[in-house]
Amino acid sequence: MTLREYAARVEERLEQLLPGGGAVVNDAMRYSVMAGGKRLRPAMLLAAADMFGGAQEALDFACAVEMIHTYSLIHDDLPGMDDDTLRRGRPTNHVVYGVGQAILAGDGLLNFAFETMLAAALKLPGRARPCLEAIAEIARGAGVTGMILGQCLDLDSEKNGVPESGREETLERIQQGKTACMFIYPLRAACRLCGADAGAIEALTQYGSAFGLLFQATDDLLDVSGDAAEVGKTLGKDEKSGKLTCISVYGVEKTRTRVESEHARAVSALEMFGPRAAFLRELVDSMVNRTK
Repeated sequence: MTLREYAARVEERLEQLLPGGGAVVNDAMRYSVMAGGKRLRPAMLLAAADMFGGAQEALDFACAVEMIHTYSLIHDDLPGMDDDTLRRGRPTNHVVYGVGQAILAGDGLLNFAFETMLAAALKLPGRARPCLEAIAEIARGAGVTGMILGQCLDLDSEKNGVPESGREETLERIQQGKTACMFIYPLRAACRLCGADAGAIEALTQYGSAFGLLFQATDDLLDVSGDAAEVGKTLGKDEKSGKLTCISVYGVEKTRTRVESEHARAVSALEMFGPRAAFLRELVDSMVNRTK
């Protein structure tokens, strides 16, 4: 399957899963989830599951991952966070619905993601253990030792600064948390759903980590050299706000070197899977020179 085909599967199922009914919170949730996006995280979960022979719950788990990712974007754009007005090429959630409703939309998506995964698990009681293990992986990636921790460190460094001697280490912790964890743990969740062994789990952990750091490095490059219309969000804000990024810590050329080294690490991590990992290999290749 291609990324476009995986994304189409996710889009169709999200349309079915997301609550309707005209309540403001439902409208606000749909506004951000159905605004498009690459659908990288759910596609990676589905591709990893396919690589191990498939799992019938995988699609709903992939959709839950996209809900969690979208909740994080809604909250990241809020005035108390990055204070942004453009996301996925359209006004951010709080610009359209107000700050309070945007907070609730993010809360709703986070909660509904877990409702979705648990509902999928409850349909198949005999699959309870692998489903619970997968849910635990996703919760860990999104939680206070993963994405939330990374966001917290990001805000703290922006507000209080970081000593010169600690900038590289702090940047690594921020980007592992806020970006890489939401690639790593969906991949680990797919492993749990499919009963993959410890070696496979470790290999995809390394792949997800490298993919996430590469993705964030290219994101930092786009913030200084991308086209806002193509990227779909406001550019140049990181430098203005004094945010700790690959560019502010390493400079442009060393950031490009970082992209190359993380790409090599990602490809190396996939070697044990051979041709079965073709999608994941092609996906990381496509990220190296991305423009959006």
